[in-house]
Amino acid sequence: MVDVVDTATRSRMMSGIRGRDTKIEVAIRKALHARGLRYRTDVRGLPGRPDIVLPRWRAAVLVHGCFWHAHDCGLCRIPATRPDFWRQKLEGNAARDARNLTALLDAGWRVATVWECALRGKGPQALIPHSPSKSLILLSGSQYFRYKSWC
Repeated sequence: MVDVVDTATRSRMMSGIRGRDTKIEVAIRKALHARGLRYRTDVRGLPGRPDIVLPRWRAAVLVHGCFWHAHDCGLCRIPATRPDFWRQKLEGNAARDARNLTALLDAGWRVATVWECALRGKGPQALIPHSPSKSLILLSGSQYFRYKSWC
């Protein structure tokens, strides 16, 4: 399939895709901060540079976009243009995520994964109904908790 825009326009569009401070990540950070939880962002010394780190509790929050991290939901569809490239790219991203998760767990960190589909369209209010039990499970509960109920 031929791209519908020229190369310069596609480059400009792709450069607008943000890897940090996404709307969903900022919403989660605001909700944590409002509850008195202090965190650090993009800590370089940890495997995979988790999006949000709560050092006091040795907890990390990974905020994953469904497309880029190959989540099995309706938001992750392989593009019609160059499907082999995208399939390989997304599978590689998912494999890297698994390696980083294993490394964090082996290092003794509690890890939570929050998927884009869990909060998309709901804004920062998406975390409030789950407070404090859902947000504090990460801090006091099992070592690894994935927010499946939010997807």
